[in-house]
Amino acid sequence: MNIIVIGAGAWGTALAARAALQSQRVVLWARDAQQVQQLQALHQNPRYLPGVRLPDVLALSSAAWPELAQRADDADLVVVATPMLALRTMLGRLRDCVAPVVWLCKGFEASAADACDAVGLLAHEVQAQVAPQLTAGLLSGPSFALEVALGQPTALVAASQHAQVRQAMVDAFHSSHLRVYANDDLVGVEVGGAVKNVLAIATGLCDGLQLGMNARAALITRGLAEMTRLGVALGARAETFMGLSGLGDLVLTATGDLSRNRQVGLALAQGRTLAQATGALGHVAEGVYSAHTVVRRADRLGVDMPIARAVVALLQGQMSAADAVDCLMGREPAAEGR
Repeated sequence: MNIIVIGAGAWGTALAARAALQSQRVVLWARDAQQVQQLQALHQNPRYLPGVRLPDVLALSSAAWPELAQRADDADLVVVATPMLALRTMLGRLRDCVAPVVWLCKGFEASAADACDAVGLLAHEVQAQVAPQLTAGLLSGPSFALEVALGQPTALVAASQHAQVRQAMVDAFHSSHLRVYANDDLVGVEVGGAVKNVLAIATGLCDGLQLGMNARAALITRGLAEMTRLGVALGARAETFMGLSGLGDLVLTATGDLSRNRQVGLALAQGRTLAQATGALGHVAEGVYSAHTVVRRADRLGVDMPIARAVVALLQGQMSAADAVDCLMGREPAAEGR
């Protein structure tokens, strides 16, 4: 296959490297020519995946957009590996691409906090606005880029309403180290990937405050219930959230030390400011940018999401870490199914 990966962050680099090792023809594109020169000279991505050697067969490029667009038309699969905030621009540029286009970002597009009628969108909703003619989808699931790059066993979900897009992702990335399962519930897979980032901040907070394993289990389980409620209200299937992109991704992101969103929660529990917590990461923590939008979408749909709401209050400085815990524990008793 001929694959183009747009964006040389951790996840884009990891997937491009694994695909290249599977004898795929892969071009990894970055907008920064200096970054490409550094990757070529060092045979690694020192900022995002230090110490992981890139395959010699992986092609690296910082070509101008017209040239990249031409290559995209000739590709078998185009992978957009940018953060959520850049997805709208990138899909707009690819709107006439004839090859299948998939994205890796997880989250809601940030909505303006002061715009009462603004509602942040999931990735497929952004695509429907700016590039509706694309055949598109999402590669998601419980995965840390470093472990994928090192060839450690991982399972992912190829989600799309188009069978040919799902198959293209399976053909591109499925291997003895990386299992790729197809799923046509794009909404469910996207909601799982977006909401788990917010819930991971809450779990990091819980662990940072040393509240114990009981509290962590309660947060993960009740967080899964919140995620499912929102997903079903948006049109997803409930069973999707018991799979890799729901429960699987939530458990990984909420408990794994490589999770950036979990690290934000841990830092806030230690008394650091949000700016200090995010500044120390060096990477984007999507939950910080998505939390407000998750709650806003839930409010519009009448979906109760107390954990996500507490995270928003914490991130906005309206509530301390201890107050957030007291708020959740002080809620009125309710049946578990609610």
